[in-house]
Amino acid sequence: MNSMYDIAIIGAGPGGLTAGMYAARSGLKAVVLEKGLPGGQMATTYLVENWPGSKPASGEELSKAFVEQAKSFGVEIRENTEVTGLEPGEGKHTLKTSSGDIEAKAVIIASGARERKLGIPGEEEFKGKGVSYCATCDGPFFQGKEIAVIGGGNSAVDEGTYLARFTKKVHIIHRRDKLRADKVIQDRAFSNEKVEFIWDTIPKEIRGEGKVQELLLENRKTGEQSTLKVDGVFIYIGLLPNTGFLKSTNVEMNQWGFIKTNEKMEAGIPRVYAAGDARDFPIKQIVVAAAEGATAAVMAEKALAGLTS
Repeated sequence: MNSMYDIAIIGAGPGGLTAGMYAARSGLKAVVLEKGLPGGQMATTYLVENWPGSKPASGEELSKAFVEQAKSFGVEIRENTEVTGLEPGEGKHTLKTSSGDIEAKAVIIASGARERKLGIPGEEEFKGKGVSYCATCDGPFFQGKEIAVIGGGNSAVDEGTYLARFTKKVHIIHRRDKLRADKVIQDRAFSNEKVEFIWDTIPKEIRGEGKVQELLLENRKTGEQSTLKVDGVFIYIGLLPNTGFLKSTNVEMNQWGFIKTNEKMEAGIPRVYAAGDARDFPIKQIVVAAAEGATAAVMAEKALAGLTS
């Protein structure tokens, strides 16, 4: 395999794959490095209905379309290749990966983000035994059962409604008295008779014997504690960026590890850019990641051509 590229892109989510498409269409030799399978969080999303010009489709279907289109332009996609370090250089940058070093004239970091953990007793103990972070992966295992979903954003409410297809009852537990999810997603949940909301409440402990059996809850306003009998707990409380491999570089990050950039997606090192969920930007959407990936690729192409100041 080639080990020297014009552009190396870290992450095969919508931002990384779009960056690859734009780079390859410009005639650049581009590689996309993905530590798992292409698609990122998009691949595990139940339904994507706000991708412009497209009918509602599963995240898996949309991910396959992204991959096929990228490959049609000549993008090389290396799966199961984890980037462990970045060593910036004058004329080229070196990426340390699980399958050897890769050199590139420009780098786009589109490494995405992972689920934020609750950090309460029982969460790690019951992971895979009733605790899940992926409704499309594990929802069918809870046929006819009662579950809890933790969170109040788009992912929590949308995936909670999806889980109602399988379960007897879905309890969406939110720490505030109103949701952060988009109105169309809220309306869908409120109209589903199998979805019930528990407001102003946080989980304190996940309990069970060998598997999840109940949640210890606490009302934030009254301090009153109660237990809720459930067979599963699905957690959607935000994201943490996959940027640990950048700690020894000069890439600037905020307190949570999200990458700071300017409007050109430049990450503080010449010919190093960032796009998608790993970037310090409050909106985490497929269309935003794709736009940022396109921007990063165009700016990288211009830099390589010597067109920028």
